[in-house]
Amino acid sequence: MKKALVISAIASNQGKTLLSMALLHHYKKSVRPFKCGPDFIDPQFHERIAQTPSVNLDGYMMNEEQLEWMFQKYFDKDVAIVEGVMGYYDGMDKGASAYNVARTLHIPSLLILDGGGSYITVAAVLKGMLTFRQDNTIKAVVLNKISSAMHYELVKKHIEAECAGVVVCGWIQKGLKTLSSTHLGLDLKELNSQMIESVSQDVLEHIEIEALESVMDIDEVSVSAYPFKNIVKKDEICVVVKDKNFSFIYHDNLEYLKELYKKVILIDSTKDESIPKEADIVIIPGGYVETQEAYKRVVQSNNFRTALVNHAKSKKVYAECAGLIYLGMHCDEKEMSGVLPITFTLTNKRERLGYYKCELNGKVIKGHAFHYTKILQAPPTDIKLYKVSKKSAKDGGYMQENVIATYLHTMWRLGDIIDM
Repeated sequence: MKKALVISAIASNQGKTLLSMALLHHYKKSVRPFKCGPDFIDPQFHERIAQTPSVNLDGYMMNEEQLEWMFQKYFDKDVAIVEGVMGYYDGMDKGASAYNVARTLHIPSLLILDGGGSYITVAAVLKGMLTFRQDNTIKAVVLNKISSAMHYELVKKHIEAECAGVVVCGWIQKGLKTLSSTHLGLDLKELNSQMIESVSQDVLEHIEIEALESVMDIDEVSVSAYPFKNIVKKDEICVVVKDKNFSFIYHDNLEYLKELYKKVILIDSTKDESIPKEADIVIIPGGYVETQEAYKRVVQSNNFRTALVNHAKSKKVYAECAGLIYLGMHCDEKEMSGVLPITFTLTNKRERLGYYKCELNGKVIKGHAFHYTKILQAPPTDIKLYKVSKKSAKDGGYMQENVIATYLHTMWRLGDIIDM
């Protein structure tokens, strides 16, 4: 029988990524990683550990039928580890919480609970989580920031007394090494095999794997009927820029392109690789180009820049976020490609974070935006983003003849945005 687990908590920064990292390393020969929500950094982190691409499960962008298909399609290993987003119920107003994903897919959930400076109250918090929605799939807990075995046994006693049926699987010592972050997420530079091994051993030292596995059984199901618009194969060549700068691309987006186009070619802008002349469309994903470190990697990529400019004169280009920025004139003093007459600035605060809808050519496309840049000067545009709350947001994106560029990150299987 296959095994699967959603790892969640009551909030962000509770240890979900640390525990996910340890379990992915433990099951690395037989695990498929997944991530709830629209995250790009955690999936890269997962793939670095498990050596298998991580797949996003987004309950806002996809309906339940599509979510089931996505999980079934990619659950090709013996074990699935699904890292949640924020707190367990956060996002349920949009259908996008770890709770929604776990419930829809019938996956057992584990909560990692902070036990620092507490003992009985941990049981009270867990009891509240269990009773908030009766159809939750919470089956187990791991206690984090525990000072000693005695502290653990004390907390465990009260959980078992108050929360029957929940398996307490162990504890994580307080004061363990954590992972640093960048302005858009975890910093992957510090991640190496020695560190992964060391941190994973520390995290799992006091966790009972057999107890954990006792709640992870999941029924095997075949892949359901395709719940998206039928794919009509294009006799075209698609070029995707995929490198250290432009790396924010959902794994399924890349797989979808392979299904849609006759041929998909990956190129690296940081190595100054040129766009083949036979390319029919160039796709530039999000990532980093606005920071000094990232910009240095492409500032001398003259062959790539020239080929992109020439391609955009007569052929299709689609770009998201960092791709949008690179198509512009400049970001502060950093000169970009100049394909679009737009200028940007990098700010010290987050400019946008959350789910948005984009109205484009009469179609409504769901997506997510997260960036620290803003547009300083640009021509008028018909592409606007709308917060899920219906609040309008400026600077949603730009369309110029055969070029579409937007701050929105989207799931391409859903919105036909590539075909516009």
